[in-house]
Amino acid sequence: MRILLVNPPIPETFWSFRHAIKFVSKRAVFPPLGLLTVASMLPASWTKRVVDMNTTALSDSDIVWADLVFVGAMSVQESSARSVIARAQRLHRTVVAGGPLFSARPDEFAHVDHLVLNEAEITLPSFLKDLASGVPQRICRTSDWADITTTPVPSWDLITMKHYSNMNVQYSRGCPFDCEFCDITVLFGRRPRTKSVEQLLKEFDALADRGWSDEVFLVDDNFIGNRTKLKNEILPAMIHWRRGRKQPFLLNTEASLDLADDRELMQMMVEAGFTTVFVGIESPHEESLAECRKAPNRKRNLLSSVRSLQTHGLQVQGGFILGFDSDPATIFHRMVEFIQESGIVTAMVGLLNAPVGTRLYRRLRDEGRLLTTMSGDNTDFSMNFVPKMNLDALVQGYRQVLESIYAPKQYYQRVRTFLRTYQPGPSGPMRLSRVHLQAFVKSIVILGIIGKERVEYWRLFFWSLFTHPKTFPMAITLSIYGFHYRKVLEHYGTL
Repeated sequence: MRILLVNPPIPETFWSFRHAIKFVSKRAVFPPLGLLTVASMLPASWTKRVVDMNTTALSDSDIVWADLVFVGAMSVQESSARSVIARAQRLHRTVVAGGPLFSARPDEFAHVDHLVLNEAEITLPSFLKDLASGVPQRICRTSDWADITTTPVPSWDLITMKHYSNMNVQYSRGCPFDCEFCDITVLFGRRPRTKSVEQLLKEFDALADRGWSDEVFLVDDNFIGNRTKLKNEILPAMIHWRRGRKQPFLLNTEASLDLADDRELMQMMVEAGFTTVFVGIESPHEESLAECRKAPNRKRNLLSSVRSLQTHGLQVQGGFILGFDSDPATIFHRMVEFIQESGIVTAMVGLLNAPVGTRLYRRLRDEGRLLTTMSGDNTDFSMNFVPKMNLDALVQGYRQVLESIYAPKQYYQRVRTFLRTYQPGPSGPMRLSRVHLQAFVKSIVILGIIGKERVEYWRLFFWSLFTHPKTFPMAITLSIYGFHYRKVLEHYGTL
């Protein structure tokens, strides 16, 4: 059996870093972890190919070669996924689709030959068993949660690692919190399920053995969901492994803001190699946090929590949302003020949307305010419901927030605010390599000579070089990120 696994193109978005990765001559940020894991679950005797359309073109000959075409996709890939499916079917190939897009909205894909939904550890074996008997079901689904201690190491041999700026690993699924707008608990539940120490280290070994020595993103939706296991088993093992491997990776992940309350946990994460953590802050307005049930952020000093993370060696990337029913007219100014004061350089500000299956989706549907399904792009200026605030005022205020925080002067000012607070861990903020030196030279040309931000670039360049030399590489990296963010906003007619 010949299997083609296809990852459809991801559009230009805030998180695509499409304009930033060109500085390091990469084609995409992350490989398709889900498809690579599914590939490992398929029979070893089958021949498998992966085509990540974010790095490699998909040819008709690729499709015709296959007996089955597996397509995995997230919501943001809907348009490109539909195109891939239609193309495969025109060439008379059977399509098997799975992933968050199809699991959330299976009724919208009645034309797909087979849907393997929810968690593949449960539904894929069922599909394969039926396939072997000659009567595969069209839809394989489950309401159970998978035992991820059975999840195999991804098939890294099916991709070209040098095409990517980061690798990715999953340690856990699920989140103990249940924010109204979030579909994580819909997809993976509220009880964090974790892999074993042996599994995690085996995945690290697999990457290191293939020569990877750069950044690795732990894609957990809340890495600290099970703190006891982290402190007692996982992090001590990661620290020991890292020392034995002579610190091959720098790590980043996602976590809830209450990480800032646990000094020991922060210190252990930094010692294990973590340098960056994405945190859903959502809003500086307490009533909006209460509305969306953002439990870990309520009744706390958000600025102090962010600074605690930064001073312990963790760069904070923040998610922010506008469009809550409780948002006052002053929310736009308050959002800008908070982001600037916090030194959160990577601030993803989006308009509120309601993913299918969430409590927010059900509430808005019951109130008659739901309009359509969401696009999956956090920053494309779309909303899939009627907000309480006047829509034109909301969109205009949103645009003003983005124009303010990503204008060169304000952006570079925020980088300096962050670097004044940030205390790098024992491994330093980042390491220099040939690729980093290449990016450095390109930044001088593109940002320091050609770019409109060149005055701010050189101010940061010399300020960081002479006053914060340990963080100089990070200053250049964040300058490159800023270039990407502004390009994305230009794409949407902002800036």
